[in-house]
Amino acid sequence: MPDERATSAERVIALETALTGFAERKTDTVVTPSVGLTFDSIIEAYDFYNLYSWETGFGIRYAKSRTNVKGTRCMQEFVCCCSGKPKEPNSTSSRCQCQAMIRLLRTDDDGWYINEFRSSHNHQMLNTCAEKLHFPSHRHIDKYTRELVSQLRENNVNLSKVYSTLATFFGRVENVPFTKRCLRTLCGKLSREQADDDVRKTMAIFSEMKVQDSEFSYNVQVDDESRIRTLMWTNGRSKKQYHHFGDVVTFDTTYKTNLYDMPFGIFVGVNNHFQSVLYAGVLMRDETVDTFKWIFDEFVKMMGGKRPITILTDQARAMEVAIEDVYPDATQRWCKWHILKKAKESLGSNYTKKSDFRAEFHKLVHEMLTIEEFEDRWAALLEKYSLTKNTHLTQIYETRQKWAKPYFAGKFCARQTSTGRSESANHMLKQYVPPSCSMNLFVKQYNKLQFDREQEEGFQEKRTRLSGAVLKVNTPLEMHASKVYTRKMFEIFGGILYESGSYDVEEIIPKQKYIVTHVKAEKREKWFKCRYEVNVSDNLGYFSCICGLFEHMGMVCCHSLQVMNVLRLKEIPPRHILKRWSIHGRDNLPDHLKHYQQDMGPPDAPTYRHSALYITALEVVKMGDRNLESYKFMLDGLVDLRERGAKISAPNDGLGIAEQQVSNTGVAGGSNGKTKSCKAACSVRSVEGNHLSAGGATSVSVHPPASQGEGRTKSQDMASEGSCPNANSYNSDYSETASRLDVNVGDSMLAPEREKKRGRPTTSRDKAPYEKGSNKRSRFCSICRGKGHKSSTCPDRGDAPKKERKVGTCSKCGLPKKERKVGTCSKCGLPGHRKTTCSKPLVSSMPGVPPAHSFPGTFV
Repeated sequence: MPDERATSAERVIALETALTGFAERKTDTVVTPSVGLTFDSIIEAYDFYNLYSWETGFGIRYAKSRTNVKGTRCMQEFVCCCSGKPKEPNSTSSRCQCQAMIRLLRTDDDGWYINEFRSSHNHQMLNTCAEKLHFPSHRHIDKYTRELVSQLRENNVNLSKVYSTLATFFGRVENVPFTKRCLRTLCGKLSREQADDDVRKTMAIFSEMKVQDSEFSYNVQVDDESRIRTLMWTNGRSKKQYHHFGDVVTFDTTYKTNLYDMPFGIFVGVNNHFQSVLYAGVLMRDETVDTFKWIFDEFVKMMGGKRPITILTDQARAMEVAIEDVYPDATQRWCKWHILKKAKESLGSNYTKKSDFRAEFHKLVHEMLTIEEFEDRWAALLEKYSLTKNTHLTQIYETRQKWAKPYFAGKFCARQTSTGRSESANHMLKQYVPPSCSMNLFVKQYNKLQFDREQEEGFQEKRTRLSGAVLKVNTPLEMHASKVYTRKMFEIFGGILYESGSYDVEEIIPKQKYIVTHVKAEKREKWFKCRYEVNVSDNLGYFSCICGLFEHMGMVCCHSLQVMNVLRLKEIPPRHILKRWSIHGRDNLPDHLKHYQQDMGPPDAPTYRHSALYITALEVVKMGDRNLESYKFMLDGLVDLRERGAKISAPNDGLGIAEQQVSNTGVAGGSNGKTKSCKAACSVRSVEGNHLSAGGATSVSVHPPASQGEGRTKSQDMASEGSCPNANSYNSDYSETASRLDVNVGDSMLAPEREKKRGRPTTSRDKAPYEKGSNKRSRFCSICRGKGHKSSTCPDRGDAPKKERKVGTCSKCGLPKKERKVGTCSKCGLPGHRKTTCSKPLVSSMPGVPPAHSFPGTFV
């Protein structure tokens, strides 16, 4: 039986009756309960009595209730908050056995009426709103406000800003019907609800992402207790970005980003607009060599087998060992951001914002110099500021091959001289992710960051396609560059072109060898190189400069550019136009079709159908142009296809393929859409569950259908073809299968263990393990400076005598300290004990009086 009766238009509710009769009653309160007053439901009665308690100055709560023989509630009491006894006699409880209450009984038509009303209280009434708001019954937050608070907190809005935002909805801060303390309690409750069943929620998000993006994939590594150890994921757009711009990758980890204090690693690259692009994210429980090996190996598998040419990381030794093992041919570079950060901590006053050393040191680090320039300037800089014996500068100089620009002149780094892009991406992520957030919320907020980056990329695409280029010198080379490069890269080219005007060119061998000299060489620093040799080859098709900027960045240097101007070239040689920086950096067509189309939108774009059909039609045209027989066959097929498709293509829905599939099947690529061929169906990569990976942990992989020859071996393709002899045997779709697998995997996996730390959550960056010093100081041998032994057992010691111990001197006068006297007993004068433990008997000085120790209970 329901706890409320059906509403009737003829029945007047109790609150309306109280409001309309207030003027005639002439009472102090607008809402006054009375015996016999009826209500449609218990909730209506509670709200009515709560309004009365607000006017009077107390709070209420639910109390006793009773059910009848049928199990239906037939009585309900509401009492004052001060009703009842405190649990402990000496406590801060406000309960004082107040008797104020109302008792409700059920009517015959399932309504409720007041059977008893007690109005007297044995405590003081509160008068101000600030006081009344602290009663639990008066700080109720409705479900709509609760949802708004939840959305704001998920987007990392702090508590004060949430309360101020809510105040704008209620008009003023004074009108907010609950306190900030109540809001803090609600936020804690929302965080706990978000963390409940975290793994299953995360797998549900991955399932939804696979429905929207068929190329989405993730990989989970679990330990022996089925707890998540490592979690990596990426989407289809990131894979396409990596396919075009994955030659240089930066990888870095950040800390304090989630509820489990798992470091988050992010793979970042740079696109043809010189923007940061996110390739993949990974949550890891530790930072060991085996973990990094698993991460780097799975990253390459997710990206179709393509390995990066250059990878930039921090100075973590475990990461360096893993890269050498997984990417043996890749160039590894250290993060210059960490080098400068440590310099600030170690150099102290020499590295302040106003110090000359800092400006000169940054110029040395950031400029594209030759090795000779770097060596000479480093020695001069340390000599100038008397830092030749500085330990930190000596250490980073010994490892200069890992971070200094001159030693990477011939290595392509796409102008990424540090992992600042990863640091920037991590900084942006912390603006989206609240401190100590759950895993599922972390994934959702990471997707928001990725969407924002795609919007910025779209703006640069629009700027490149529609906006005009502002020329600086209006030369043929500059005009050609404006048509080839994206707008951002053209701006960088403009800076190089402006710098080229400061050089004179001397011809050594016509059209082969040139010397480029700075026009103000006498005003430049002595260590700065002013003469550069430029060699020309391939009939003016390639310019090689000793500065190595083109090999390092992929953009022609100012020295070669000045030689091109002297030779009056109309266009930049094709070998010096790197495709990754050009407007055609995203070509998706085969090589023999590039002259038809230069770009294709992403799969989710509205023009995807047009692009896909257009590329297929071009392939048909290419095959039909081979011979006469092929021409007739292709033409007859196209004519027949046009006649049959005229009827079904009449309606224009304006939707993309993904949207059309959702509208037809409810799920993109659902089980009802049986449009896959046998070969396409067989290429679906199923879940590779319960196979052992590095470290003995179990790994679960979920990947999209892979195209043949991309991320698959020949044996895998043969096994797929053999397992599906015809198209009718394929009855399940990949998305639906993966969704069911996600649910099963989520139920079997557990979240990592949480280590509760003291203090409130924070987003400040923890020190990496390699930055943390050991609690126990390492000791070195004073002879060979080696570890594991002392100078007395040093193998290099030979017959070297022991060093004499230094004699301590006074800090005031400088004279040697006197030897410390040996303590003696004050009773017997002997060393080795005190008078309290001396065995010599005492002798009384007064005749007839025994010694003190002879009296019981006395001690000397």
